[in-house]
Amino acid sequence: MSVTYFKPRDRFDFSKDTLDIGNPLQWDRKHFLKHLFKRVFAISEDRIEEFYQRHLAYYLAKHTDGSEEIFFKYLWGLIERQLKVLMGKNIYDKDHIENERQIRQLNLFTDMLISVDRWNIHKSNDTVIAQQEFEIITLKQQVADLTAELKEARQWDGYIIVRDGQGLAVLDLCIQMQELKATDGEELLITPAQNTWAKMISKYFREIDEENTGQLKEIKVDKLRYYLRGLDPKDLLKRENEIPAKHRLYTITPKKKGK
Repeated sequence: MSVTYFKPRDRFDFSKDTLDIGNPLQWDRKHFLKHLFKRVFAISEDRIEEFYQRHLAYYLAKHTDGSEEIFFKYLWGLIERQLKVLMGKNIYDKDHIENERQIRQLNLFTDMLISVDRWNIHKSNDTVIAQQEFEIITLKQQVADLTAELKEARQWDGYIIVRDGQGLAVLDLCIQMQELKATDGEELLITPAQNTWAKMISKYFREIDEENTGQLKEIKVDKLRYYLRGLDPKDLLKRENEIPAKHRLYTITPKKKGK
């Protein structure tokens, strides 16, 4: 019985920082185990060893034929069993967050118990299996989370496909866009590095590969850079190398302001 191993809370003991088990008023000792874990989940990490030593002293005082090893085995068994119960719960359970908090608390308890385990009780097969099960559940949760993130990311992934080999027509439009003005009369798009246009088109646009049916081909960044060199500061549309006329298909014309 747990009540013979752990010190019950004294009646009318209303202290908030007690390590003893139970309520300050009358309560049913048949539910001692429930009250034990209520206390286990409530105490702070820096008092876990104090909790252990307090109840060990109580047990040894009550049992002249007892030993720390017996007390340790009993407490270890309770923690191990409860940990298995929590790890066996569905990760989609409505109490999942609280379950995870309690698992972390019990893991702190096991870490402390291992530090005082002179009998290597923690190296039993059941404990190793329980730890492995916990790690598997954690990894499964991580895989599920990453899979969901990947699925969401793929909804936004892909290329803008340029037909008829007109990658340079897209570049020409980008060059024209640099002359557009915002409502205050200043540049709408501030582009101090012309290479940015080349990198953007090369990364997010693809041309249909006429030689390989159903395939796309990269628009080479060096090809784009060639037509971005030698910017004329007096005329943003002029470059050292003009885009061929067959690729200058469109003209961007700003809308006239209404009266």
